[in-house]
Amino acid sequence: MVARYGNFVTYDPPLTPLTVLLWVLPLAAIVAGGWIIVARTRRRVRLRREPLPADTPVCGARAGWGVYVPGVVMALVVAAISYSQTGSYPQVRAWQQATAQTPGLLARALDPQAQPLNEEEMARLALGLRTRLQNDAGNVEGWLMLGRTGMVLGNAGTATGAYANAYHLDPKNRDAALGYAEALTRSSDPEDNRRGGELLRQLVSRDHTDIRVLSLYAFSAFEQQRFGEAVAAWEMMLKLLPAGDARRAVIERSIRLAQEK
Repeated sequence: MVARYGNFVTYDPPLTPLTVLLWVLPLAAIVAGGWIIVARTRRRVRLRREPLPADTPVCGARAGWGVYVPGVVMALVVAAISYSQTGSYPQVRAWQQATAQTPGLLARALDPQAQPLNEEEMARLALGLRTRLQNDAGNVEGWLMLGRTGMVLGNAGTATGAYANAYHLDPKNRDAALGYAEALTRSSDPEDNRRGGELLRQLVSRDHTDIRVLSLYAFSAFEQQRFGEAVAAWEMMLKLLPAGDARRAVIERSIRLAQEK
């Protein structure tokens, strides 16, 4: 998203040192360019007005304001083009659009009857949520939604950071703890995997009947080569699932695979 929307994804939009710099520098360039052109034009006009020898014929009309117009117009055009290319205007515009669309996108994401968001809309929703949370950092539900959006987009950094904030704000929140644990277990960092496994172990100890928690715990244990724990979790799942559940066959194959390790 940084490549698409610029640094407004990671900095505090819109008033950050980088934002101020990007707005001030083009303006300073406009003022400086205009001043230089006007100063040079005035100098030429002054040189033309210097007294000439008496025997030198004077010809031509006196310079007027028209002398300044081409230079000023050129300075403004060059400054405007430079700003459009280097002043992050496209990123600012994209950020403003994403912020304005956030309420509608959020309503669609939460409505099971609405048309699902595509990847571009999910990216705009994530940007809008991040912007909202800059001013409402204590909103647990907001962080949870950003975490889910990050998971859908495959953005591990966004998902892990958002779920971590939600979990630290409310450690007893099951969705926050489970989301944070899942994000950690999907990380490429072994230390994150270990922490995710520990958190899942705590969740299992609180509730032995949660199929999703048991499934994540079994997967985490298997990936970390704790095959005995994985088998135990899958066997607990088999006791909870009805006889005709299609998931039983997958779990039984997983148990056999773990036992062969």
